[in-house]
Amino acid sequence: MTTSAPEPLLALSNVNTFYGQAQVHFDLSITVARGHIVCLLGGNASGKSTTMKIILGLVKPRSGDVTFDGASLIGLTTPQIVRRGIASVPEARRLFADMSVRENILMGAFVRNDRDAVAQDLDRMLTLFPKLGQRLSQRAGSLSGGEQQMVAMARALMSRPRMIVMDEPTMGLSPLYVDRVLELIRTINQEGVSVFMVEQNASLALEIAHEAYVLQTGKIVLSGPARALKDDPRIRDAYLGGSEAA
Repeated sequence: MTTSAPEPLLALSNVNTFYGQAQVHFDLSITVARGHIVCLLGGNASGKSTTMKIILGLVKPRSGDVTFDGASLIGLTTPQIVRRGIASVPEARRLFADMSVRENILMGAFVRNDRDAVAQDLDRMLTLFPKLGQRLSQRAGSLSGGEQQMVAMARALMSRPRMIVMDEPTMGLSPLYVDRVLELIRTINQEGVSVFMVEQNASLALEIAHEAYVLQTGKIVLSGPARALKDDPRIRDAYLGGSEAA
């Protein structure tokens, strides 16, 4: 008896992206199945950051489509995309350093009107990220890198997303916090949230992902189940190049 493939939630289809005359993506196609963790691997200048910006409506491709739950995201603003059910954890966290941890987390609920449920979700974040309960009144800028990453993840979850996109979630973290962040990504996914993550550390990303794509100078050169790709020597070829286009 065969099992049907998981239903696609996010799909980038034949996307071509340019910055001026410079082409960044070449017929880029990526699918994130409902309930899955998908990682996009690649070195500098591969086009990873631009991929994230396209999903979030920050960059518009010249051709191709981006769909979420069957509806196109092309032309939508970032707040509209958040309301559709996509939240982001950006590279370097991008917290409001002079605001409190509580205020930063609640920023993630800006698209919601259900104040009582928001309060309940804040309590849930403190269960999921217990260390933040001791830091609610502190300035976010005073936290360690690992603690700031937890604030960024809690902020994203406050919008009750169906999918989270994460840009280099382990970058700059100590080994202890790297393990904790990966554990939290697994937990979030097990609660029904799909995850699309960009990551340079292939060995870490492939430990938790269901599927993976390797992006090299704007083209997908390798894709498949993460378990099958984990020991593939061609993965090493994805980490060449100069500085990435922003």
